[in-house]
Amino acid sequence: CQVRGNLCSHPSWRRLSTKGHAPQSVIGQDSAQVLGQSYPRDDFTNVTPKILEKVGRNLHNQSHHPLWLIKERIKAHFYSSYIGRSGNPLFSVHDNLSPVVTTEQNFDSLLIPPGHPSRKRGDNYYLNRTTMLRAHTSAHQTDLVRSGLDAFLLAGDVYRRDEIDASHYPVFHQMEGVRLFSNRQLFSRVQNGGELSLFERGGRRSPEKQETHTLEAVKLVEFDLKRTLTQLVSYLFGADLEIRWVDCYFPFTHPSFEMEVRFQGDWMEVLGCGVMEQELLNSAGAGDKLGWAFGLGLERLAMVLYSIPDIRLFWSQDERFLKQFRVQDIHQPVCFQTLSKYPPLHNDISFWLPNGKESEAGRESFTENDFYELVRSIGGDLVEKVSLVDNFTHPKTGRRSHCYRIIYRHMERTLTQQEVQRVHQQIEQAAESELGVQGRF
Repeated sequence: CQVRGNLCSHPSWRRLSTKGHAPQSVIGQDSAQVLGQSYPRDDFTNVTPKILEKVGRNLHNQSHHPLWLIKERIKAHFYSSYIGRSGNPLFSVHDNLSPVVTTEQNFDSLLIPPGHPSRKRGDNYYLNRTTMLRAHTSAHQTDLVRSGLDAFLLAGDVYRRDEIDASHYPVFHQMEGVRLFSNRQLFSRVQNGGELSLFERGGRRSPEKQETHTLEAVKLVEFDLKRTLTQLVSYLFGADLEIRWVDCYFPFTHPSFEMEVRFQGDWMEVLGCGVMEQELLNSAGAGDKLGWAFGLGLERLAMVLYSIPDIRLFWSQDERFLKQFRVQDIHQPVCFQTLSKYPPLHNDISFWLPNGKESEAGRESFTENDFYELVRSIGGDLVEKVSLVDNFTHPKTGRRSHCYRIIYRHMERTLTQQEVQRVHQQIEQAAESELGVQGRF
């Protein structure tokens, strides 16, 4: 963590130890112990032991792990392409900040309003009502800007409750970048730039800009952002890559864009970005500047660049997987050789959903993510995919029934039907006792 001054001494800036193993994270009856800190439990606590096992693994910092290789390649590109006036790299890099953040950092600091769907308990891992495992690395963005940084890259593990398939996992890794510009920095190369300004009074918000920004400032920042990212993905994928930009919406940038690249005949989204909301910069003490931000998923890039077919493989400790990425040079091409494909086994589970839409605490009584999380907590990485195969409503009673197909496959050996059946029965029992469903098995 290359942070100026005494920033990292602040409690919300706890860094992970780089020596030895991270402290064990466990859930007790009244509190959760995470990375050596204790957090009281309450009615919002929903983090599971299986998820806490991943906290502190820091795959993006493990030398020659594929996520480390991607991170290092991005760092190398920014270090060589953007040099400050002192001759040092313009962008600082922060890849060791604790994933435990406050809800204020994760949501409020990014202008995500109360009641926004992204705050739902069903989509996040909460330690309690005010503390959570970060859902995006942007949770640190305001603090870094407030510390005085105006060009930085940030990488880390993020946590979201999600569906189960080959490209989704509850823990993944993001890397984002931020760059701020003063009036002089932005207009220094523009003819008569001294007469131009970042801001205007009485402006209106439009699809092209925010109300406080001048159109010429936004267009220059947008151009710099898109040029920076085009150069980055061309560096990673090759110069002949087809790229297109799609307008989109994020609460913390406007205008906002997604970049898509043509890969194996299809358009694939690789990152989101935009001009930072001025309100965010104002609250971080950088109200005299204008900036851009982007965020990308390291797993998404690694799966494409190295032809890795299943996101669970990133957590494998199988030497046959890891040794393929021990290269002399981080720029050396790697094409992953698939481990022998062990046969899948699948079992179905059907149940009636609980009656009533909400619990006493005002939460939905059943969500699909609740079931996915229960399956993960019991089956772990034995589960390759869970899909809803039938959604039935009884014509007389109105009761609803779901049927899910669970595909089990071990990444390193053949599973027996007997061991899968034991896991499946545990899932059936837990679904009834913990989710309030009525089994049809």
